[in-house]
Amino acid sequence: MLNVIRASWALLFGMFLLQVGNGLQGSLMGVRGALEGFTTFQLSLIGSAYFLGFLGGSSIAPKFIARVGHVRVFAALGSLISAVVISYPIVSDPYVWMALRVVIGFSLSGVYVTAESWLNNSATNETRGQSLSAYMLVQMLGFVAAQGILSAGDPSGWLLFVIPSILVSLSFAPILLSATPTPAFEAARPMTLRQLYTASPFGVVGMLMLGAVFAGQYAMAAVYATEAGFGLGQLSLFVSSFFIGAILFQYPIGWMSDRMDRRLLIIGAAVVAGVAGLVGAMFGDVFTVVLAVGVVSGGFVQPLYALIIAYTNDYLEPEDMAAASGGLIFVNGLGAIAGPPVMGLIMGQVGPAAFWSFMSVILFLVAVYGVWRMTQRVSAYADEGDYEAVSYAAILPGAASPVAVETAQELYVEAAEELAEAAEEEAATGE
Repeated sequence: MLNVIRASWALLFGMFLLQVGNGLQGSLMGVRGALEGFTTFQLSLIGSAYFLGFLGGSSIAPKFIARVGHVRVFAALGSLISAVVISYPIVSDPYVWMALRVVIGFSLSGVYVTAESWLNNSATNETRGQSLSAYMLVQMLGFVAAQGILSAGDPSGWLLFVIPSILVSLSFAPILLSATPTPAFEAARPMTLRQLYTASPFGVVGMLMLGAVFAGQYAMAAVYATEAGFGLGQLSLFVSSFFIGAILFQYPIGWMSDRMDRRLLIIGAAVVAGVAGLVGAMFGDVFTVVLAVGVVSGGFVQPLYALIIAYTNDYLEPEDMAAASGGLIFVNGLGAIAGPPVMGLIMGQVGPAAFWSFMSVILFLVAVYGVWRMTQRVSAYADEGDYEAVSYAAILPGAASPVAVETAQELYVEAAEELAEAAEEEAATGE
């Protein structure tokens, strides 16, 4: 790991600063929007706009990279992000903020594609898994650090908008000045959603519903905390709790997934997170309970993304895995776009408790559908080694670009080829 950090410190440090800025402006939207008098539904649309932009950027940004190169795209999108972040308080209109969030989502998608291309280019087969692990870890730490800055500032002023703009601007300096060669970029070949659904109905349906839950946690957590009457310090701790839970539970759940039927683990994790959500809905006035629920919810929901990717791959040929991952990202994005507006409408009618209830209902539906699918198909349970390659691909909502997932899938393909070669050798020797 020290060698990985030594080789990629500029990229890792830059992405840490970027996620501090991104996490700060993301949480600030809910707090400042409420102070400006935006309705819960309008705030939910602002949250959803980010995922709309990200979904478009994941398909368009690679074309820009292929046309003008990584460096130009990286610099252009970085300047856009910095300019947009500082523009929010200039015009306090929810629909202008929606447009700005679309730009943020689009730009960050291109930044992720570019940064992860560089990371993949500098890593070797022996260090790629550790590199992705470090990459996603610094992003989570950046989001947690952002909440500490938020709690120390005044959301009604300009300073909390200036700080993320500065951090985003600074984040690109170490990356652009890095001596690492610019990598070649090749987009993954497409796979139709019909083909993907045929290969894994549970993977597609589960990923669609999971997108709504992810978006709810990411886009609506600050809105919920504001509606629930939390102070700024409490709000920051609450938003951080989801990422702390992800850090604590990601590896143990990944370890378990390589040793049991993944469907059972997906169902179990969905049920645990769903029950935790019901507890949050019933005891939303007790902050310590809500904080614990946030840790459990984040800890069991976040790994579901990687679990579903790994489960889907169990039913695919190695050459189809990268394309399938792109399809799963697209499906997840559709759910993420739809999730916040629906949650915002329900919260506007029912109150903040609907934040938890909405996610619980979806998670229980994932579990029920998973149980039904178990009656329709025999398990393709594989030996250990499948989950680790994808477990770092999407810990954070919106942080998984096609490059990150495709890189993870390359590790999976290599492992599958090694297992196949070993099986052939055993068959040839008669052992």
